Parts: sequence; C-alpha cells; structure tokens
Amino acid sequence: MNSLLLLIPAALFLGLLGLAAFLWSMRSGQFDDLDGAASRILFDDDESADAPESQHDRPVRPGSSGPESV
Repeated sequence: MNSLLLLIPAALFLGLLGLAAFLWSMRSGQFDDLDGAASRILFDDDESADAPESQHDRPVRPGSSGPESV
C-alpha cells in the first residue's frame, strides 16, 4: 500500500509530462508536413547531378584497363 503512494503520483506526473510534450510539438509545428519527408526520398538532390562521375560508376569496356586491373 505504501508503494502506491509513490507510484500513482509518479504515473500522473509522467503522463502530464508526455501530454505537455505532445502539446508543445503540436504548437511548434512538428506534425505540419508528414508527407514531405516521405516523398523527399524519391527525388535526387541537385548537388548529385553536378557531381563528377566516379571511376567505379562507369562501365568498363572489354580489353581496356579498368579499375580492377590496377
């Protein structure tokens, strides 16, 4: 019975703390754009299009010296 005197206020405090964190995140706009991050992964960045091709990305023609023959 004595443990309930400690556990019930602790549970209420943690519940109110979680509710306060949720309300803060709603007011600060954390849940405004839920689909943006999901669709952002599907598109390439502009920086990657300007980046030079690495030697490992190019196809190696038969008979030529490629990266594996070094």
